[in-house]
Amino acid sequence: MNHPRKLLKPILAVAAALSLLVIGAQVFAATAEDLDRDAAQALQLLYNSNPAAKTIGQNATAILMFPNVVKAGLVFGGSYGEGVLRKGNKLVGYYNSVSASWGWQAGAQSYSYVVFLMNNKAMSYLDKSEGWEIGVGPTVVVVDEGLARNLSSSTLKDDAYAFIFDQKGLMASLSIEGTKITPIKR
Repeated sequence: MNHPRKLLKPILAVAAALSLLVIGAQVFAATAEDLDRDAAQALQLLYNSNPAAKTIGQNATAILMFPNVVKAGLVFGGSYGEGVLRKGNKLVGYYNSVSASWGWQAGAQSYSYVVFLMNNKAMSYLDKSEGWEIGVGPTVVVVDEGLARNLSSSTLKDDAYAFIFDQKGLMASLSIEGTKITPIKR
């Protein structure tokens, strides 16, 4: 009796999509002011918990902050979050972060991430592209605890550095590889 097995994948896909929508409803409802405030708080949380991030931030050309990204999946999954781009203390624009995946995965979680754009090449790519897919274009180094201990202003050679932090929930794996960052209007 193969008939029930044929229905399993579509049912799981619908379940994953509904989970993402239900869990992510709070992400979609943020006002520009809420997003600005949440991004500033997320950056401060990162700086307080990771001194290397503060060092990198002081040397960055711009900072792209996503304070609340929601990821959910059951075989098929996705993530969504909105963020802000700042150059110095000036708000430059709003962006969304979207990814989709399939494979052995189950769960839901929220997290924050910040991408420090270190040079004009990275800034220019973000400005000129209709959407930046992490892993394509400028080099992005995802900083883990081990790498963070060895970073200093003299070792910063890559185009961008990303920190994932403040994870809540349970998901088998977390990566920003393949995430598409696109400008949005607020």
